[in-house]
Amino acid sequence: MSGWTPKRFWTAAEPAEVEGGFTVLLDGRRVKTPAKAALTVPTRALAEAIAAEWRAQGEKIDPTTMPFTRSANAAIDKVAPQFDEVAEMIAAYGDSDLICYRADQPQALVERQAAAWDPLMDWAATTLGAPLQARVGVMHRPQSRESLAALAGQVRVLTPFQLTALHDLVTLSGSLVIGLAAFRGLHAADELWRRSRIDETWQAEVWGADEEASQTEAIKRSAFLHASAFLATLR
Repeated sequence: MSGWTPKRFWTAAEPAEVEGGFTVLLDGRRVKTPAKAALTVPTRALAEAIAAEWRAQGEKIDPTTMPFTRSANAAIDKVAPQFDEVAEMIAAYGDSDLICYRADQPQALVERQAAAWDPLMDWAATTLGAPLQARVGVMHRPQSRESLAALAGQVRVLTPFQLTALHDLVTLSGSLVIGLAAFRGLHAADELWRRSRIDETWQAEVWGADEEASQTEAIKRSAFLHASAFLATLR
């Protein structure tokens, strides 16, 4: 049975308004999550994105081609039941944020980090009320309690669906500030991803690109851009 693949059993997949939000109907039957919960999402745009994935399936269902469905399932089955734990885990990135840890040489890398990350730190201070301090090296040095509390406050007010998107934006980039910048639409998702990869890009330029690392990079970038797209359907 290990090779068993679920087959398509429906003809039509359509979004529908229901109590508490929107869902997707397969030949009139409501889609459920892997945990057998009713698939109820907050916006019609997200329901339409999910329905489009189900319509696009061939004879056999391929879950890897259904990122909006997977994200919605995660929000309902995983994030909502343990919201506080997920929020705390994401907020903790603020104390070791990628953009705060800098090189002291070579000078070209120092300047590249500063050009990409200093504006984000300024934005965190002025817009989020969370001034952060840059550090040289990789040894952890805690940020101020006030700044960490301000960043945590930005996380705890989100919905489970928003938190699901932010989780991926933060964990993939290694930066709570970059995740919140994507959430707020400060820059395009692709530009924010580029800023999160300053060190990796530098290493590839100096030592040459590694094929396996490049493949991993492409997968992570795709997931980051999807998280931003998922977030856009919630607005």
